Amino acid sequence: MYRKSWRLESKTAMIHAILDIGRVKNMSEARQEIPFWLKDNFAPVFEEISTTDLKVLGQIPRELNGRLLRNGANPKSGWSDHWFLGDGMLHGVEIRDGNANWYKNRYVKTPMYLDPNSDVMSSLGDMSRSTANTHVIHHAGKIMALEEGHWPFIIDDQLETVGPNNYEGKLKGSMTAHPKICPETGELLAFGYSMTPPYLTYLRISASGKLIQIEPISVKGATMIHDFNVTRNHVIFMDLPAVWNLEGMAETGLPVLWDESYGARLGVMPRDGGDQDVTWYEIDPCYVFHPLNSYEDGEKIIIDVCRMEDTMKPGSSSPPLLFRWVIDRSKGTVTETQLDDRMADFPRVCDSKVGLKHQYGYCAAFAPSKPFADGFLKYDLEKNNSAFHNLRGGQGSEPVFVKNPEDELEDSGWILSYVFRPETETSEIVILSAQEFEEEPVARIQLPVRVPAGFHGNWVPEGY
Repeated sequence: MYRKSWRLESKTAMIHAILDIGRVKNMSEARQEIPFWLKDNFAPVFEEISTTDLKVLGQIPRELNGRLLRNGANPKSGWSDHWFLGDGMLHGVEIRDGNANWYKNRYVKTPMYLDPNSDVMSSLGDMSRSTANTHVIHHAGKIMALEEGHWPFIIDDQLETVGPNNYEGKLKGSMTAHPKICPETGELLAFGYSMTPPYLTYLRISASGKLIQIEPISVKGATMIHDFNVTRNHVIFMDLPAVWNLEGMAETGLPVLWDESYGARLGVMPRDGGDQDVTWYEIDPCYVFHPLNSYEDGEKIIIDVCRMEDTMKPGSSSPPLLFRWVIDRSKGTVTETQLDDRMADFPRVCDSKVGLKHQYGYCAAFAPSKPFADGFLKYDLEKNNSAFHNLRGGQGSEPVFVKNPEDELEDSGWILSYVFRPETETSEIVILSAQEFEEEPVARIQLPVRVPAGFHGNWVPEGY
């Protein structure tokens, strides 16, 4: 049975408990070696620079006009107790009319960053004390840096920090780093989770940027819910057994541990519904940081995910593999099919297909036993085949698909990604033709600096 002893009923109790553990065990002193997220290309950079000295190999498509932004954890002190805990740093390149105009990197200057005495404990209970280190999106005329435990932070188009966005005071709790923008309505669909009740809250934001729906959703306890799924008419929550447990601080560096006794299930709810409208479907225990996409097919809901056997489980290293869940609402069942046996994560689809039927998906293909991608994967999910782009020694990050605005075909466009080149200790942006995926990049924008391995990013078109 799920252990309820870790269900803290107040923020005060939760904060004091974690602070006590922090006093007892200083994780940085306890470590005997430098962890992967603080060395090699994961090591932080400290200088904020702006440069227009960018060499381009090949030809940048003239249809690309905007900025490729990428976020990641970059601890200003040089140390963090977990990869997820470093200060957020944005990297950006502006592209216009076939030219690469500039590269910039900037810390997201949240109260957490600006406070010289800040640590992860000081951020608890204050929604403005974000690291803002996980994702960057644009919606309703705003660019926002996101981290799932706090408020979004607004960033201007030169990567300078404007301030937190609590949606005119309506957002009281956190917001996920992985909201979804509906391509048909322009709504931003999101959620927040908490270590104290309500453990899960659904959020719906209008195309104009107004928070119009806040719905507490009943779940059994406090779990780490990194992402979720949307379709044309529904949202699907993933209630999985990565449980908030203070003992995790000593085991994983986060107060989260794998607890299979919690169970695993998917909750389907109408997009404008509430807690009483959620239908729950039990599934085999697993964890999903990132789904590819989901859509409706009559009474069925199809969900493609990068599925792991577990996470935050001491002694386990479960790889993410592409799976498909099919929820049959008429039968009340879920079937599960593995689609590939290669490690694949950081999945993306064409933005116009989010929540709708997709044919193609793109993933970072992780190198065996190494925490970076040695190539990219393109999946054709109708023809059940795939293509691999080999980075030939480069270390890749999330592949961002940018649609060709002059063509209707779903895969007409380009894959853009930051790639580290160990031989030069610098990074570049590769631009691939999505339709000639295995071929050499159509362009490579060479940067005079190293961009550390990070998390997620987006293409922000001109005039966003």
